[in-house]
Order: sequence, then structure tokens, then C-alpha cells
Amino acid sequence: RTLIPGYWKSGTVFEYYNANGTGYTWDTADDVTEEEAQPFTWTLIDNKLTQNHQIEMGGVIPKRYTVTTLSSSVLCYHDDYGNQYVYNKQ
Repeated sequence: RTLIPGYWKSGTVFEYYNANGTGYTWDTADDVTEEEAQPFTWTLIDNKLTQNHQIEMGGVIPKRYTVTTLSSSVLCYHDDYGNQYVYNKQ
């Protein structure tokens, strides 16, 4: 859990994790800047990462992942649909 806080990048997708369990994400390919990023809260229990994304209309979308690699420079996780995500710490 202590390795996650900070900026992570995968291609044009950025995720920022605060140590207090909050964060936000944005994709520059969608012409979205950090100032317009979508906020989320997050938890990491064992290797299970949960992000609860707060959408503009007031709802929350939970996203659940299994972390396969977490180091000071690499974060890899996948969802239950076979999608894998690889981020590098910035």
C-alpha cells in the first residue's frame, strides 16, 4: 500500500494516488487535463485494488482489479475480463 501513492502513467492514461485513499485519473488522448480529472477513492487489500470512481452526475462506479506487480516503479493489474494495465511511476 505504501508504494502506490504518486503519479502513474500508461500511454496517455494517468492515475494519481494520494496516501489518504483518494486519487484521480485522466486520459490526454480524450483531451482531458489533470485539472479535469475524474476523482476516485481507492483501497488495496492484499492484491485486490478497488477504485470507486465518482461520476459527474453523482453516481459511483466501482472498479476492481487484481494487482500482479507493485514496485517503486511499476504497477500492473488486471480486471476479471482479461484486460491488463501496466503503469510506470512518474
